[in-house]
Amino acid sequence: MVANYAGSDRKRRFDSYADESLAVEAASKLARQLSERDTISASMTREQSFEFANATQKLQPIGISLTDAVCRFIEAFQICGDVVAAAKFYAARHKRTIAKRVLRVVAELLKVKKARGASPRYLQDLRTRLAKFAKSFQKDACNVTTSEVQEWLDDQKKLSSQSYANYRRVVYLLFEFAIARGYASDNPVANVENVKVRNGEIKIFTPTEISRLLTASTPDFLPCLALGAFAGLRSAEIERLEWSDIHLAEKFIVVGASKAKTAGRRVVPIHDNLASWLAPYAKRQGNVWKGGHDEFYEAQQEIAAATAVESDAEKGIAAQKPVKWKANALRHSYASYRFSVTNDAGRVAGECGNSAAVIHRHYRELVKPADAVKWFAVKPEAPANVTAMPVSVNA
Repeated sequence: MVANYAGSDRKRRFDSYADESLAVEAASKLARQLSERDTISASMTREQSFEFANATQKLQPIGISLTDAVCRFIEAFQICGDVVAAAKFYAARHKRTIAKRVLRVVAELLKVKKARGASPRYLQDLRTRLAKFAKSFQKDACNVTTSEVQEWLDDQKKLSSQSYANYRRVVYLLFEFAIARGYASDNPVANVENVKVRNGEIKIFTPTEISRLLTASTPDFLPCLALGAFAGLRSAEIERLEWSDIHLAEKFIVVGASKAKTAGRRVVPIHDNLASWLAPYAKRQGNVWKGGHDEFYEAQQEIAAATAVESDAEKGIAAQKPVKWKANALRHSYASYRFSVTNDAGRVAGECGNSAAVIHRHYRELVKPADAVKWFAVKPEAPANVTAMPVSVNA
């Protein structure tokens, strides 16, 4: 055993070794170290002694010896260089957080947004997307990592670039909300991959296709179809529209700032064929569409499927495949046919609530003028009847 007095507290401790030769070697090494230290100590200047004493005094409250402090500093300095900056960065990213499950943070966000007057459609969008996210992340918000969010987005099958961007935007909002309330220290979505939103090919319905869709439509959804096809309203705008916004006698529709996507009020004309489709509903009140957001899109698919016709040899009816529903095609159709009729991009842009550049870029020369005439000639044969009606398309 070797009696060791080399500790900072100068207290004796015994170090054990397997045999005498190892103990002698350790004792000799220890003696040399003590001799070197004593030599350095003896040669210290007055200022150096004060500096040593001051450093030792400052370390006392945290219970770390000067030797330990120097060793830790050297190790940290070799890793990152600017130790203080690294410490501040670490502290900023590892703030003390309040543990709260993702599902509860989502509920709190929705409650705050509703109290601040968010629109029902916006709340529904948040609710739908964040409920799906919360179902996959049953953990505290502070423990969600960037790699986990990225993997979750990558696993969402058949997401278009626009849908991917929408999910990323909503989840980013959730964690900004969490950070502001101390439920997370940083936003894991900040470094999640951004994708370029690609606008797909503009698709439109033909006059025959819209005729078949209107014929197959249920009475409650028929005005929505007509408003999209013959007034160019967005689906979201139709969902918010009220019958009081439709001035049938004066032949115009007011799309208020609270209902428009661009938050700008605009007036849309009611063409003769649209007036015929809306006439049976002239005394209606409240919302044009009574159902929910998801039901709106379900109705589109159901009506498209209902356009299928089975063959009947006795009646001389040939089989027809159902009209395939095309996303945003009602609005695209209106803009295309309307631009063909007017050849006035500014006018059509004002009616649609976008810019003349967009009209020129997407809808110029997309349809023939003769087809545009047919489009705005699609009328019900029996406008006084609110039930499903046969449709005529002028040749």
